[in-house]
Amino acid sequence: MKTGSIAIALALTLAACGQPNSSKAQEGVFSDNRVVPGDAMAMKSSFAPVVRAAAPAVVNIAARGVQQVRDPFWGIPGQRETGSVGSGVIVRDNGVVVTNYHVINGMSSIRVILNDRREFDARVVLGDERSDLAVLQLQGVNERLPTLNIDDREEQQVGDLVLAIGNPFGVGQTVTNGIISALNRTETNISDSGSFIQTDAAINPGNSGGALVDMDGDLIGINSAIFSRSGTSSGVGFAIPAAQVKRVVDTAVGGATAVVRPWLGVKGETVSADIARSLGLERPQGVLVTNVWTNGPGARAGIQEGDLITSVDGAEVNDQGGLNFRVGLHAPNETVEVGILRDGRRQTLNARISPLPGDPDTDKATLIQQGGLSGAQVLALNPALADSLGGDPFLTGVIIGGVQRGSYANRVGFQGGDVITAVNGRAVSSVAQLSNVGRGAEVTINRRGRVMTGTIR
Repeated sequence: MKTGSIAIALALTLAACGQPNSSKAQEGVFSDNRVVPGDAMAMKSSFAPVVRAAAPAVVNIAARGVQQVRDPFWGIPGQRETGSVGSGVIVRDNGVVVTNYHVINGMSSIRVILNDRREFDARVVLGDERSDLAVLQLQGVNERLPTLNIDDREEQQVGDLVLAIGNPFGVGQTVTNGIISALNRTETNISDSGSFIQTDAAINPGNSGGALVDMDGDLIGINSAIFSRSGTSSGVGFAIPAAQVKRVVDTAVGGATAVVRPWLGVKGETVSADIARSLGLERPQGVLVTNVWTNGPGARAGIQEGDLITSVDGAEVNDQGGLNFRVGLHAPNETVEVGILRDGRRQTLNARISPLPGDPDTDKATLIQQGGLSGAQVLALNPALADSLGGDPFLTGVIIGGVQRGSYANRVGFQGGDVITAVNGRAVSSVAQLSNVGRGAEVTINRRGRVMTGTIR
């Protein structure tokens, strides 16, 4: 279950909302062909050639929808029209556009305005909330449209020049410049499986879904969020890397309507300085494996508890978010190379990743009719269901999907999203165990990562 921290002085802004958490950066892939300007004339060089090549493929998006509301005084239900303004990038010349999911979420009509002021209606081909990406198809396209090449080679370095192109505040297409401030930012609270490019190029509300391009004019990221005290740019912006954008676009173009996420079946913790010393490491690095799913991809590949995962496909990983991101760049049933350190020896294991086991369908919830949990709609957790709800796939128990207003479960304080892990000290794994939990029972729940035990009165 996703959680958000409340920050008084600092807010994480997507189209308009979100909160930050601590963030980590990992090393990117390096090459040696960067140079600084050598003379005054070089300092006066213009970004115009890059803009001329890239800007025609960046579009403005105006979306509209209807929101169900209730009159705060009379309680009468009604409807209210809502709207969203954002940006997008044409990535196929037949009118395939990629943008942020939060730009089009809940919208019933989408209008896309090209750089040359032509307008097209668009339909959603695929929306993926977890990555905050959506793929649109423009309607009525009868010619080849300008596109941006998706550069997923991950050759960027901190300090590289970049341009952000989008539609801030709905004023129209705007270009800002900056540098890459950090690579592989994780634990930003933007996405639980994301690893972001950080830039100081000005990104403001309305830039969401727009392009982050390099000096070759290639798309290296989709601008998604900012850290800000005021809701406007403070020089700390985040873009979804091109590798993840390509994965979602390829999935949509291939005919799928949802992104199926693979998993390694491995859970770990970030290596602190103290852990690094206890392991005899020169510096904190990698993900220390604390749990391996029985007969999962990692277990079959030979990964064991206590192993230190240092890389996936040669890219360094330093926390669970980075590990999830690297594995998630692949389609299920592909093979990934996992670099580990075991007993002081480095090894490379090949793991064939797979979809998360279990059924993610939330429509099969059972309504408890009697006892201290009457009125609660419950469903036994499995890895696929937990992951689809933004939770820990390793978490076991029974999740409460919803609580009927005025029911006994509602009166004693149970909430939707609570995971019941034990009753009277005995682990819970099935709905049947909760069918008639009486008053006086001691119940342990996991509420958004916080474990609590109480007695039903």
